[in-house]
Amino acid sequence: MAVALVSLVSGCTSLQSSATEVGGVRKTDERPVRDGGTLTVALNSDPDKLDPSLAQTLVGRTVFAGMCEKLYDIDENGTLVPQLATSLPEVSADGLTVTLPVRQGAKFSDGTPLDAAAVVTSLLRHRDLPGSARATELGPVEKAVAVGSSTVRITLDHPYVPLTGVLADRAGMVMSPTALKKYGKDFTNHPSCVGAFRFVERVGGDRIVLEKDPNYYDAAKIHLDKVVYKPIADGNVRLANLRSGDVQIGDQMGPVDVQSSLTEPKLQLFNSPSLGYQGIGVNVGNVNGLGEKPGKIDTPLASDVRVREAFDLAIDRDLLNTVVFQGMYEPACGPISPQSGIAPGVDPEDCPKRDVAKAKKLLKEAGVKLPVKIELKTSTTPEQGRVGQVLQAMVKEAGFELSLLPTEYATMISETDEGDYDVFTSGWSGRLDPDGNVSNFLKTAGAMNAYGIGDPDIDRLIDEGRSVSDPARRTEIYDELTRRVQGDHSMIYLYRQKNYVVASKDVAGIRVYGDGLVRVTNAGYIR
Repeated sequence: MAVALVSLVSGCTSLQSSATEVGGVRKTDERPVRDGGTLTVALNSDPDKLDPSLAQTLVGRTVFAGMCEKLYDIDENGTLVPQLATSLPEVSADGLTVTLPVRQGAKFSDGTPLDAAAVVTSLLRHRDLPGSARATELGPVEKAVAVGSSTVRITLDHPYVPLTGVLADRAGMVMSPTALKKYGKDFTNHPSCVGAFRFVERVGGDRIVLEKDPNYYDAAKIHLDKVVYKPIADGNVRLANLRSGDVQIGDQMGPVDVQSSLTEPKLQLFNSPSLGYQGIGVNVGNVNGLGEKPGKIDTPLASDVRVREAFDLAIDRDLLNTVVFQGMYEPACGPISPQSGIAPGVDPEDCPKRDVAKAKKLLKEAGVKLPVKIELKTSTTPEQGRVGQVLQAMVKEAGFELSLLPTEYATMISETDEGDYDVFTSGWSGRLDPDGNVSNFLKTAGAMNAYGIGDPDIDRLIDEGRSVSDPARRTEIYDELTRRVQGDHSMIYLYRQKNYVVASKDVAGIRVYGDGLVRVTNAGYIR
């Protein structure tokens, strides 16, 4: 492996110097801005559907942040704050009834008034729409009704502690009931929400255009005329566009590009810790698509946990971080970030170390034919390509032959949702509550369980973690859940990104919090 990795390392020589030190966390820029102008944001991939019920991607969430407000949001400190609700929810003593006050006087981009009935319509659609990625998150909602025009009452089938956090993401986005009725499944091409900006057009693979929404309740405080989101997969190209001034914000910039940007006098860096994870998802039972019960897949990797453990043991997380990410990310081996304020996850230094001898021993015990051939689907970004190449070199030494299949990101999501893969690079931008990092992905038939995991013990722990409010007990539950998931090796956690966003220095007012979104509601060009 050493020989194979030398060439990879040589292609990623460290650029670090005193001039390129990232420095501390920086989430905001409060300089005063003027009215007018168009802001262009370069995303690292093309978002999937612009339908909050169906969408799955981080880049999609960034676009939604400009045009679809939620019942709740998070602030700079990761604290839940009201957005389309007017205060935090009231929860009954038995935990089964939740009451939400809804903002009055707000309108959707199509002019439809926001009221409690509209909130109920969206909540039930998120829960019930076939293929909804929010179905697991809102599964405990037994009933939602409007009480008057500005109050929503939710009845749960069991106490559900993560609900407020869930409503601070896409499950809490409220869609225009008029647009839902008019467009139905085609809402994705005519999205209408309450937001600072409204949808204008989408040209697939090229741009999504939003414009200032005069119906927005705080329109007088919005400075920009338009926001344009452009998918540019290659970080070098995103940086070149920042240098030329063709774009003003580069989202999800890789470490090498971040260091290069720090030598540019016209650019500035925002960065925040991530609540998410990145890793390798293994198809152990996805034979019928998302939301369906797992089936049998007759491959060594899918059918024998010893083979998956061997694959995991062949990977050196520290070296992967050093070679591909200049050591600017963190090794990870569990779904929950150590940064989580609720039940912090495993610290990087406590992750398992590479053990090739044990990996070979496990493959011998499994009696599999060597090399074990596996196809890895990755997105088409150069960074993900390097991840694949490094993994390829690492696991070869243990007895695996890993072939790489770069696939356009939205296509990869679609194919892996259908179960058309062996392993793929799988990541999540993270949520405040640990349940947001586990239930959708690890619960049997979970709305985003593309791996086909079906483990009654994991299901039990997820259910218990959702129902218990005592922080100490929740920490115990998620510790046990993490050990269980680690032992199954169906989702192999590898590293945790930091949220790096590079922007032109003549732009201020953007926000980059721990959820990884670029918020442009208050953005503008400096005076």
